[in-house]
Amino acid sequence: MPVKTFRPLTPSRRYIAIASFDEITKTKPEKSLVQIRKKTGGRNCYGRVTARGIGGGHKQKLRLVDFKREKHGMEAKVVAIEYDPCRSARLALLEYKDGEKRYIVAPLGLQVGTTILSGPTAGPDLGNYLPLRSIPVGLPIHNIELNPGRGGQMVRTAGSSATLMSRDQGYAQIRLPSGEIRKVNENCYACIGQVGNPDHELEVLGKAGKSRHLGIRPVNRGVSRNPVDHPNGGGAGKSKSGGGWQQLTSPWGLIAKGYRTRVKKKFSNRFILVRRDGRPMKQR
Repeated sequence: MPVKTFRPLTPSRRYIAIASFDEITKTKPEKSLVQIRKKTGGRNCYGRVTARGIGGGHKQKLRLVDFKREKHGMEAKVVAIEYDPCRSARLALLEYKDGEKRYIVAPLGLQVGTTILSGPTAGPDLGNYLPLRSIPVGLPIHNIELNPGRGGQMVRTAGSSATLMSRDQGYAQIRLPSGEIRKVNENCYACIGQVGNPDHELEVLGKAGKSRHLGIRPVNRGVSRNPVDHPNGGGAGKSKSGGGWQQLTSPWGLIAKGYRTRVKKKFSNRFILVRRDGRPMKQR
């Protein structure tokens, strides 16, 4: 899907690049599969701001996406490809033989009218949802389960795909888009193909107002503040790190660069074979 650019008639139009939406076949969502998204403005139940830079934005409705696809053995027909304002990928509207309709994350190349299937008896075709033990090695996959029966949790963003590398002792080794190689139970399910809308990374907001439409408010830099307001604030004139050398931190002093935040004794460490940076994971 290509992106669309404009003649630079205004400053904001000079750099803006938006999706062309050529693949969208249905403009209004299925009423039975949406619910109201209540906005928090970054505030918790006590009214205190716990996430800065959140507020405003266009009104949105949540699409109820089926990540489990537990209707095994029942064929489903792709009725439409739709836009979802809350995610980068497109959605495919399925209609099963019993008349029920559900949304799934649309794989790249899935066409309206295609019939897809889920379950252990499904073939390794585009859009089918089957266990890792039944998927041929080397195929691109997405919407991967971490625990059997929990529903797809990994590789769901636009244009992403993982690769099934091998199977051994009840586990499948998967190379994730980050480069991490991870062991996943071979009874976990995954969808065949790459997630659609791969040109999402080419989109350019082009103006500050577009961020406000997305519900993103401006947050100024710590180095531009006063020392009373931020650990990196202060300094005579422009100062890269607050007047003297110091670590870049959050307003509350948490180190922002070089500080490892992953728990060393995390349970899932034993399933990671190669880290994102290419180094092997140390097993404790």
